[in-house]
Amino acid sequence: MSSSDNDVRTALRSAFAPDALTTDPAQLDSHSVDKGPLEHWQVHTPLAVVFAESVADVQQLVQLSAEHGFPLITRGAGTSVSGGANTTAGSVVLNLTRMNKILAMRPEDEVAVVEPGVINADLNTAAAQHGLMYAPDPASYRTSTIGGNVATNAGGLRCAKYGVTRDSVLALDVVLADGTFIHTGQATFKGVAGYDLTSLFVGSEGTLGIVVGITVRLRHLSQHTETIAAFFDELTTAAQGVLDIGKARVQPAITELLDHRTMLALDEAQGSDLATRGNTLLLIQTDGHGAGIEAEIIREVLRALGATVSDPGSTESERLIELRRHARGDGVVTEVRVGEDVAVPRSRLVDYIRAIQDLAVEHQVQLKVVAHAGDGNLHPTFSVPSSELAPEPEASAGQEPENQQNDDGAPTSAMSRLHAALDGSVRIALEMGGTITGEHGIGTYKLRWLDWEQSPEVIELQRSIKNVFDPDYRFNPGRAIL
Repeated sequence: MSSSDNDVRTALRSAFAPDALTTDPAQLDSHSVDKGPLEHWQVHTPLAVVFAESVADVQQLVQLSAEHGFPLITRGAGTSVSGGANTTAGSVVLNLTRMNKILAMRPEDEVAVVEPGVINADLNTAAAQHGLMYAPDPASYRTSTIGGNVATNAGGLRCAKYGVTRDSVLALDVVLADGTFIHTGQATFKGVAGYDLTSLFVGSEGTLGIVVGITVRLRHLSQHTETIAAFFDELTTAAQGVLDIGKARVQPAITELLDHRTMLALDEAQGSDLATRGNTLLLIQTDGHGAGIEAEIIREVLRALGATVSDPGSTESERLIELRRHARGDGVVTEVRVGEDVAVPRSRLVDYIRAIQDLAVEHQVQLKVVAHAGDGNLHPTFSVPSSELAPEPEASAGQEPENQQNDDGAPTSAMSRLHAALDGSVRIALEMGGTITGEHGIGTYKLRWLDWEQSPEVIELQRSIKNVFDPDYRFNPGRAIL
């Protein structure tokens, strides 16, 4: 039976020092949501926030959760864009950002052991001193934590060559729902003893256990990189360039695609002049001792498609990599946007882009496309001018607003058109053999699409796994699969 809110707060104050616990209204508000959309979520203020500094702190809070029956929402820096850290009614937030130590750096083994609150960029800085790097590099790498990256199986610009977070996680320390501490995996690159529980926890969005330690694989930090900027007249021609690079049997470290509207937004926010030089930018980086040779092959491939390609040694191209990291977050205050992170088989990249261009025309919305093109992970964003918005009928908590429609059934209001385009882009990705999320996770925002991708049998099997690890549904309820 759940305790009253006051009893929970009293128990927390008895267990944690004042500097490790807060009920300050401003802090509670800032911990109630992450950076994800809120159209489909009712915001709840948590009862308290606990700042854990040790595994013992986490275990103690988990045991109090079991005793008093309150939901526990685990978060790091709160950079999730899918509502993965949004709080539920009567919940307590576990903030892991103070568990931020690099516990071990073993250069000869190319392995590091970190606490979950370590910032992605800080781990890379430490690894670079040994000629190594941590490969996953989400756009939020300067602020996002390794624990948060593990929770969502985060990706980034280097995914096509080096894989996503799961490909760099060797072992985990995890606190289970009854407070038990377990260690999964191994510190070796190979290991097949028993079920792969490490991979199960990666991407589970905190619903199965609380990750308190992470052993990661490091990679060689290349002393040789070459960056290529290729400008195209047509978006689909640039997408074809990605396929042609693959046919040339070259594997770039980074292959990013930005359409014209994205370049316009970047120019406005960053003072660049990208949009004056073409309608689409394909940004590619090779690395390793053969970086120059591979880059020249890529230049030949892209020039054959009519691209204007940067020369070897261009310093501007390096700056464009950093600009790319801002490509989704730089918006225009006079527009309202919705977007996602679908992925399709790379062979369908051109088809998908053409299809969503038609979708934008059909629903009379604007479209921007940014893509980790090397692995078929796209971030299409649909928008309308803010001036087109009009009040719509209010929906009950957790329900979609009712669409306003023409006689032929087509949505008419701006927000209805936006969501129709977004839903359509997700369905098209699935029809092409893709997925509703390539790297951001399900969170709370994408639950409505999960049964579009997964069968009832698969969803039920996942719920059975949840029942084994967290039978009382106290860990991050209402997200990922539920």
